[in-house]
Amino acid sequence: MIFTKYSNTLRWVIIVASFAIVSLILWKTYEFFQHFKEEERTKMENWSFAQTDFINFETNANLDLTLKILNSNKTTPMLVINEDGSLGSYNNINDSKISDTLYLKKLIVRFEEENKPIPVKLGDSIVGTIYYGNSELLNKLKYYPLALLLIVFLFGAVIFFFYRSNKNATQNKLWSGMAKETAHQIGTPLSSLIGWTEILKSENTNPDYIVEIEKDIDRLQTITERFSKIGSVPTLEVADIVKETIDSYDYLKARSSNLIEFDIKIPDGEIQVNLNKQLYSWCIENLVKNAIDAMKGRGKISLEISQLENTIMVTVTDTGKGLSKKDFNKIFEPGFTTKKRGWGLGLSLTRRIIEDFHDGKIKVLQSEKDKGTTFKITLKRA
Repeated sequence: MIFTKYSNTLRWVIIVASFAIVSLILWKTYEFFQHFKEEERTKMENWSFAQTDFINFETNANLDLTLKILNSNKTTPMLVINEDGSLGSYNNINDSKISDTLYLKKLIVRFEEENKPIPVKLGDSIVGTIYYGNSELLNKLKYYPLALLLIVFLFGAVIFFFYRSNKNATQNKLWSGMAKETAHQIGTPLSSLIGWTEILKSENTNPDYIVEIEKDIDRLQTITERFSKIGSVPTLEVADIVKETIDSYDYLKARSSNLIEFDIKIPDGEIQVNLNKQLYSWCIENLVKNAIDAMKGRGKISLEISQLENTIMVTVTDTGKGLSKKDFNKIFEPGFTTKKRGWGLGLSLTRRIIEDFHDGKIKVLQSEKDKGTTFKITLKRA
Protein backbone atom coordinates (compact mmCIF):
# COMPACT_ATOMS: atom_id res chain seq x y z
CA MET A 1 0.00 0.00 0.00
CA ILE A 2 2.78 2.43 0.93
CA PHE A 3 4.70 1.56 -2.25
CA THR A 4 1.57 2.13 -4.37
CA LYS A 5 0.87 5.43 -2.63
CA TYR A 6 4.32 6.84 -3.36
CA SER A 7 5.02 5.00 -6.62
CA ASN A 8 4.51 8.10 -8.76
CA THR A 9 6.87 10.18 -6.59
CA LEU A 10 9.43 7.36 -6.59
CA ARG A 11 9.21 7.12 -10.37
CA TRP A 12 10.01 10.82 -10.75
CA VAL A 13 12.87 10.56 -8.24
CA ILE A 14 14.38 7.71 -10.31
CA ILE A 15 13.95 9.69 -13.55
CA VAL A 16 15.56 12.84 -12.10
CA ALA A 17 18.39 10.83 -10.50
CA SER A 18 19.03 8.98 -13.78
CA PHE A 19 19.10 12.27 -15.68
CA ALA A 20 21.54 13.74 -13.14
CA ILE A 21 23.86 10.70 -13.33
CA VAL A 22 23.87 10.72 -17.14
CA SER A 23 24.51 14.49 -17.19
CA LEU A 24 27.40 14.05 -14.76
CA ILE A 25 28.94 11.26 -16.85
CA LEU A 26 28.62 13.33 -20.04
CA TRP A 27 30.16 16.37 -18.34
CA LYS A 28 33.08 14.33 -16.97
CA THR A 29 33.58 12.77 -20.42
CA TYR A 30 33.69 16.25 -21.95
CA GLU A 31 36.22 17.39 -19.32
CA PHE A 32 38.37 14.32 -20.00
CA PHE A 33 38.15 14.96 -23.75
CA GLN A 34 39.30 18.57 -23.33
CA HIS A 35 42.09 17.53 -20.96
CA PHE A 36 43.29 14.90 -23.42
CA LYS A 37 43.13 17.47 -26.22
CA GLU A 38 45.26 19.90 -24.19
CA GLU A 39 47.83 17.16 -23.55
CA GLU A 40 48.06 16.47 -27.28
CA ARG A 41 48.62 20.18 -27.95
CA THR A 42 51.35 20.29 -25.31
CA LYS A 43 52.97 17.29 -27.00
CA MET A 44 52.82 19.02 -30.39
CA GLU A 45 54.27 22.25 -28.93
CA ASN A 46 57.17 20.23 -27.50
CA TRP A 47 57.55 18.67 -30.96
CA SER A 48 57.78 22.17 -32.51
CA PHE A 49 60.50 23.16 -30.03
CA ALA A 50 62.39 19.97 -30.88
CA GLN A 51 62.00 20.73 -34.59
CA THR A 52 63.48 24.21 -34.01
CA ASP A 53 66.44 22.69 -32.14
CA PHE A 54 66.95 20.20 -34.97
CA ILE A 55 66.98 22.96 -37.59
CA ASN A 56 69.29 25.13 -35.50
CA PHE A 57 71.62 22.36 -34.28
CA GLU A 58 75.38 22.80 -33.96
CA THR A 59 77.91 20.12 -34.88
CA ASN A 60 78.93 19.42 -31.31
CA ALA A 61 75.36 19.59 -29.90
CA ASN A 62 73.73 16.56 -28.28
CA LEU A 63 70.55 15.76 -30.27
CA ASP A 64 69.53 12.60 -28.39
CA LEU A 65 66.68 14.27 -26.51
CA THR A 66 65.59 16.24 -29.59
CA LEU A 67 65.48 13.13 -31.78
CA LYS A 68 63.67 11.22 -29.05
CA ILE A 69 60.93 13.89 -28.94
CA LEU A 70 60.71 14.02 -32.75
CA ASN A 71 60.30 10.24 -32.94
CA SER A 72 57.91 9.99 -29.99
CA ASN A 73 54.79 10.90 -31.96
CA LYS A 74 53.21 7.57 -32.91
CA THR A 75 49.50 8.48 -32.85
CA THR A 76 48.79 12.12 -33.77
CA PRO A 77 48.59 12.84 -37.54
CA MET A 78 50.58 15.96 -38.39
CA LEU A 79 52.12 18.00 -41.19
CA VAL A 80 54.96 20.50 -41.20
CA ILE A 81 54.45 23.07 -43.95
CA ASN A 82 57.47 25.25 -44.74
CA GLU A 83 57.23 29.00 -45.03
CA ASP A 84 57.25 28.76 -48.83
CA GLY A 85 54.21 26.40 -48.73
CA SER A 86 56.09 23.19 -49.47
CA LEU A 87 55.71 20.03 -47.40
CA GLY A 88 58.48 19.75 -44.83
CA SER A 89 57.66 16.51 -42.99
CA TYR A 90 54.70 14.47 -41.82
CA ASN A 91 53.80 11.79 -39.31
CA ASN A 92 51.07 9.14 -39.09
CA ILE A 93 49.62 9.92 -42.53
CA ASN A 94 49.19 7.51 -45.45
CA ASP A 95 52.35 7.66 -47.60
CA SER A 96 50.47 6.87 -50.81
CA LYS A 97 48.10 9.85 -50.45
CA ILE A 98 50.49 12.52 -49.21
CA SER A 99 51.76 13.22 -52.73
CA ASP A 100 48.23 14.20 -53.84
CA THR A 101 48.09 18.02 -53.73
CA LEU A 102 44.29 18.17 -53.44
CA TYR A 103 44.31 15.62 -50.61
CA LEU A 104 47.03 17.61 -48.85
CA LYS A 105 45.01 20.85 -49.04
CA LYS A 106 41.89 19.13 -47.67
CA LEU A 107 43.97 17.62 -44.87
CA ILE A 108 45.36 21.02 -43.90
CA VAL A 109 41.85 22.51 -43.81
CA ARG A 110 40.59 19.62 -41.68
CA PHE A 111 43.51 19.82 -39.25
CA GLU A 112 43.05 23.58 -38.99
CA GLU A 113 39.38 23.05 -38.01
CA GLU A 114 40.28 20.45 -35.39
CA ASN A 115 43.25 22.21 -33.78
CA LYS A 116 44.92 25.59 -33.94
CA PRO A 117 48.17 25.39 -35.99
CA ILE A 118 51.49 25.77 -34.16
CA PRO A 119 54.23 27.94 -35.72
CA VAL A 120 57.82 26.65 -35.87
CA LYS A 121 60.11 29.58 -35.04
CA LEU A 122 63.78 30.12 -35.63
CA GLY A 123 64.64 33.11 -33.52
CA ASP A 124 62.00 35.72 -34.29
CA SER A 125 61.15 34.39 -37.75
CA ILE A 126 58.64 31.64 -38.58
CA VAL A 127 60.17 28.89 -40.72
CA GLY A 128 57.14 26.60 -40.85
CA THR A 129 53.75 25.67 -39.42
CA ILE A 130 52.61 22.47 -37.76
CA TYR A 131 49.10 21.31 -38.68
CA TYR A 132 47.85 18.40 -36.62
CA GLY A 133 44.60 16.50 -36.23
CA ASN A 134 42.99 14.48 -33.49
CA SER A 135 44.48 11.10 -32.77
CA GLU A 136 42.48 7.94 -33.41
CA LEU A 137 41.92 7.53 -29.67
CA LEU A 138 40.61 11.09 -29.38
CA ASN A 139 38.23 10.55 -32.31
CA LYS A 140 36.87 7.39 -30.69
CA LEU A 141 36.48 9.20 -27.39
CA LYS A 142 34.44 11.88 -29.17
CA TYR A 143 31.72 9.34 -29.96
CA TYR A 144 31.65 7.87 -26.46
CA PRO A 145 28.90 10.25 -25.18
CA LEU A 146 26.72 9.31 -28.17
CA ALA A 147 27.20 5.62 -27.39
CA LEU A 148 26.37 6.31 -23.76
CA LEU A 149 23.20 8.20 -24.72
CA LEU A 150 22.19 5.32 -27.00
CA ILE A 151 22.66 2.83 -24.15
CA VAL A 152 20.63 5.05 -21.81
CA PHE A 153 17.91 5.41 -24.46
CA LEU A 154 17.72 1.65 -25.00
CA PHE A 155 17.66 1.06 -21.24
CA GLY A 156 14.88 3.63 -20.88
CA ALA A 157 12.95 2.02 -23.74
CA VAL A 158 13.19 -1.39 -22.06
CA ILE A 159 11.91 0.07 -18.78
CA PHE A 160 9.11 1.92 -20.59
CA PHE A 161 7.89 -1.16 -22.46
CA PHE A 162 8.17 -3.28 -19.32
CA TYR A 163 6.14 -0.72 -17.37
CA ARG A 164 3.60 -0.43 -20.19
CA SER A 165 3.18 -4.19 -20.57
CA ASN A 166 2.86 -4.54 -16.79
CA LYS A 167 0.24 -1.78 -16.75
CA ASN A 168 -1.66 -3.43 -19.62
CA ALA A 169 -1.54 -6.78 -17.82
CA THR A 170 -2.95 -5.14 -14.68
CA GLN A 171 -5.70 -3.47 -16.70
CA ASN A 172 -6.54 -6.76 -18.40
CA LYS A 173 -6.87 -8.48 -15.03
CA LEU A 174 -9.10 -5.64 -13.84
CA TRP A 175 -11.26 -5.88 -16.97
CA SER A 176 -11.58 -9.63 -16.63
CA GLY A 177 -12.42 -9.46 -12.94
CA MET A 178 -15.02 -6.71 -13.37
CA ALA A 179 -16.59 -8.44 -16.38
CA LYS A 180 -16.91 -11.81 -14.64
CA GLU A 181 -18.29 -10.21 -11.50
CA THR A 182 -20.82 -8.19 -13.54
CA ALA A 183 -21.97 -11.33 -15.39
CA HIS A 184 -22.32 -13.11 -12.05
CA GLN A 185 -24.29 -10.24 -10.47
CA ILE A 186 -26.68 -9.99 -13.42
CA GLY A 187 -27.15 -13.76 -13.58
CA THR A 188 -28.82 -14.04 -10.16
CA PRO A 189 -31.75 -11.61 -10.67
CA LEU A 190 -32.04 -12.77 -14.30
CA SER A 191 -32.77 -16.33 -13.18
CA SER A 192 -35.37 -14.96 -10.81
CA LEU A 193 -37.00 -12.90 -13.59
CA ILE A 194 -37.27 -15.99 -15.81
CA GLY A 195 -39.02 -17.80 -12.97
CA TRP A 196 -41.43 -14.93 -12.39
CA THR A 197 -42.22 -14.85 -16.11
CA GLU A 198 -43.31 -18.46 -15.99
CA ILE A 199 -45.54 -17.68 -13.00
CA LEU A 200 -47.11 -14.73 -14.86
CA LYS A 201 -47.87 -17.00 -17.82
CA SER A 202 -49.79 -19.35 -15.52
CA GLU A 203 -51.73 -16.42 -14.05
CA ASN A 204 -53.38 -15.56 -17.39
CA THR A 205 -51.51 -12.25 -17.65
CA ASN A 206 -51.88 -10.21 -20.83
CA PRO A 207 -49.63 -12.00 -23.43
CA ASP A 208 -48.36 -8.65 -24.77
CA TYR A 209 -46.85 -7.90 -21.36
CA ILE A 210 -45.18 -11.30 -21.30
CA VAL A 211 -43.69 -10.75 -24.79
CA GLU A 212 -42.18 -7.42 -23.77
CA ILE A 213 -40.79 -8.86 -20.54
CA GLU A 214 -39.24 -11.76 -22.46
CA LYS A 215 -37.61 -9.29 -24.86
CA ASP A 216 -35.99 -7.53 -21.92
CA ILE A 217 -34.92 -10.87 -20.45
CA ASP A 218 -33.34 -11.85 -23.79
CA ARG A 219 -31.54 -8.52 -23.78
CA LEU A 220 -30.24 -9.10 -20.26
CA GLN A 221 -29.08 -12.58 -21.25
CA THR A 222 -27.18 -11.08 -24.20
CA ILE A 223 -25.53 -8.55 -21.89
CA THR A 224 -24.62 -11.31 -19.44
CA GLU A 225 -23.04 -13.36 -22.23
CA ARG A 226 -21.05 -10.34 -23.38
CA PHE A 227 -19.60 -9.68 -19.95
CA SER A 228 -18.89 -13.36 -19.48
CA LYS A 229 -16.98 -13.52 -22.76
CA ILE A 230 -15.06 -10.25 -22.25
CA GLY A 231 -13.80 -11.66 -18.95
CA SER A 232 -12.11 -14.58 -20.70
CA VAL A 233 -10.74 -15.49 -24.12
CA PRO A 234 -13.85 -15.71 -26.36
CA THR A 235 -14.42 -18.34 -29.03
CA LEU A 236 -14.54 -17.11 -32.62
CA GLU A 237 -16.63 -18.73 -35.31
CA VAL A 238 -17.07 -18.10 -39.03
CA ALA A 239 -20.04 -15.76 -39.46
CA ASP A 240 -21.54 -13.38 -42.00
CA ILE A 241 -20.40 -9.94 -40.90
CA VAL A 242 -23.03 -8.29 -43.11
CA LYS A 243 -25.91 -10.01 -41.28
CA GLU A 244 -24.42 -9.44 -37.82
CA THR A 245 -23.88 -5.76 -38.57
CA ILE A 246 -27.40 -5.28 -39.94
CA ASP A 247 -28.96 -7.02 -36.90
CA SER A 248 -27.10 -4.77 -34.44
CA TYR A 249 -27.72 -1.64 -36.51
CA ASP A 250 -31.45 -2.32 -36.93
CA TYR A 251 -31.84 -3.08 -33.22
CA LEU A 252 -30.53 0.39 -32.32
CA LYS A 253 -32.41 2.06 -35.16
CA ALA A 254 -35.73 0.74 -33.84
CA ARG A 255 -34.98 2.10 -30.36
CA SER A 256 -33.61 5.52 -31.31
CA SER A 257 -35.22 8.91 -31.80
CA ASN A 258 -37.00 9.74 -35.05
CA LEU A 259 -34.76 12.82 -35.23
CA ILE A 260 -31.83 10.58 -36.17
CA GLU A 261 -31.46 9.48 -39.78
CA PHE A 262 -29.92 6.03 -40.21
CA ASP A 263 -28.13 5.14 -43.45
CA ILE A 264 -26.42 1.84 -44.29
CA LYS A 265 -24.40 0.75 -47.33
CA ILE A 266 -23.52 -2.93 -47.61
CA PRO A 267 -22.18 -5.13 -50.43
CA ASP A 268 -24.28 -7.81 -52.05
CA GLY A 269 -23.85 -11.32 -50.70
CA GLU A 270 -22.26 -12.71 -47.55
CA ILE A 271 -18.81 -11.86 -46.19
CA GLN A 272 -17.36 -14.54 -43.93
CA VAL A 273 -15.27 -13.36 -40.99
CA ASN A 274 -14.06 -15.04 -37.78
CA LEU A 275 -16.31 -13.37 -35.22
CA ASN A 276 -17.66 -13.63 -31.75
CA LYS A 277 -21.20 -12.47 -32.54
CA GLN A 278 -22.12 -11.12 -29.12
CA LEU A 279 -18.93 -9.11 -28.71
CA TYR A 280 -18.95 -7.80 -32.29
CA SER A 281 -22.54 -6.59 -31.92
CA TRP A 282 -21.44 -4.86 -28.71
CA CYS A 283 -18.80 -2.95 -30.71
CA ILE A 284 -21.36 -1.77 -33.28
CA GLU A 285 -23.73 -0.72 -30.50
CA ASN A 286 -20.97 1.20 -28.71
CA LEU A 287 -20.00 3.09 -31.87
CA VAL A 288 -23.62 3.91 -32.78
CA LYS A 289 -24.51 4.98 -29.22
CA ASN A 290 -21.35 7.09 -29.09
CA ALA A 291 -22.40 8.73 -32.36
CA ILE A 292 -25.91 9.44 -31.01
CA ASP A 293 -24.42 11.08 -27.92
CA ALA A 294 -22.05 13.15 -30.07
CA MET A 295 -25.01 14.44 -32.11
CA LYS A 296 -27.11 15.08 -28.98
CA GLY A 297 -29.96 12.96 -30.38
CA ARG A 298 -30.27 14.78 -33.72
CA GLY A 299 -28.37 14.12 -36.97
CA LYS A 300 -27.34 11.39 -39.37
CA ILE A 301 -25.49 8.12 -38.79
CA SER A 302 -23.98 6.30 -41.77
CA LEU A 303 -22.62 2.76 -41.64
CA GLU A 304 -20.73 1.24 -44.55
CA ILE A 305 -19.13 -2.17 -45.11
CA SER A 306 -16.46 -2.38 -47.82
CA GLN A 307 -13.88 -4.98 -48.73
CA LEU A 308 -10.50 -5.39 -50.37
CA GLU A 309 -8.84 -8.73 -51.19
CA ASN A 310 -8.53 -10.11 -47.64
CA THR A 311 -9.63 -7.12 -45.58
CA ILE A 312 -13.07 -6.01 -44.43
CA MET A 313 -13.69 -2.39 -43.41
CA VAL A 314 -16.65 -1.22 -41.33
CA THR A 315 -17.01 2.57 -40.99
CA VAL A 316 -19.45 4.44 -38.76
CA THR A 317 -19.88 8.15 -39.47
CA ASP A 318 -21.87 10.73 -37.52
CA THR A 319 -22.61 14.43 -37.91
CA GLY A 320 -21.78 15.27 -34.31
CA LYS A 321 -19.44 17.72 -32.63
CA GLY A 322 -16.25 15.99 -33.81
CA LEU A 323 -12.89 15.51 -32.10
CA SER A 324 -9.60 17.36 -32.00
CA LYS A 325 -6.62 15.45 -33.46
CA LYS A 326 -4.91 15.21 -30.07
CA ASP A 327 -7.85 13.11 -28.84
CA PHE A 328 -7.75 10.55 -31.69
CA ASN A 329 -5.79 8.03 -29.61
CA LYS A 330 -6.83 9.21 -26.15
CA ILE A 331 -10.47 8.43 -26.85
CA PHE A 332 -9.70 4.69 -26.69
CA GLU A 333 -8.03 4.94 -23.28
CA PRO A 334 -10.01 3.67 -20.24
CA GLY A 335 -11.62 6.56 -18.38
CA PHE A 336 -11.23 9.14 -21.15
CA THR A 337 -14.52 10.77 -22.13
CA THR A 338 -15.73 14.04 -23.63
CA LYS A 339 -19.16 13.65 -21.99
CA LYS A 340 -20.02 15.16 -18.60
CA ARG A 341 -21.55 11.93 -17.27
CA GLY A 342 -19.57 9.36 -19.25
CA TRP A 343 -17.43 6.59 -17.77
CA GLY A 344 -15.03 6.41 -20.73
CA LEU A 345 -15.31 2.63 -21.06
CA GLY A 346 -17.32 2.03 -24.26
CA LEU A 347 -14.63 2.77 -26.83
CA SER A 348 -11.95 1.20 -24.63
CA LEU A 349 -13.98 -2.03 -24.57
CA THR A 350 -14.54 -1.77 -28.31
CA ARG A 351 -10.81 -1.55 -29.00
CA ARG A 352 -10.14 -4.48 -26.67
CA ILE A 353 -12.74 -6.59 -28.48
CA ILE A 354 -11.55 -5.68 -31.99
CA GLU A 355 -7.77 -5.68 -31.47
CA ASP A 356 -7.19 -8.24 -28.70
CA PHE A 357 -9.92 -10.77 -29.51
CA HIS A 358 -10.42 -10.38 -33.27
CA ASP A 359 -6.86 -9.42 -34.28
CA GLY A 360 -8.23 -6.36 -36.07
CA LYS A 361 -7.76 -2.60 -35.91
CA ILE A 362 -9.98 0.30 -34.91
CA LYS A 363 -9.15 3.96 -35.28
CA VAL A 364 -10.58 7.41 -35.83
CA LEU A 365 -10.41 7.68 -39.61
CA GLN A 366 -11.25 11.35 -39.71
CA SER A 367 -12.95 14.00 -37.62
CA GLU A 368 -13.76 17.66 -38.03
CA LYS A 369 -15.00 20.07 -35.40
CA ASP A 370 -18.80 20.47 -35.51
CA LYS A 371 -19.00 18.33 -38.68
CA GLY A 372 -18.66 14.80 -37.40
CA THR A 373 -16.41 11.79 -36.86
CA THR A 374 -15.72 8.55 -38.73
CA PHE A 375 -14.58 5.38 -36.93
CA LYS A 376 -13.06 2.56 -38.96
CA ILE A 377 -12.92 -1.13 -38.00
CA THR A 378 -10.60 -3.36 -40.02
CA LEU A 379 -10.91 -7.17 -39.89
CA LYS A 380 -9.47 -10.07 -41.86
CA ARG A 381 -11.63 -12.23 -44.07
CA ALA A 382 -12.08 -15.80 -42.86
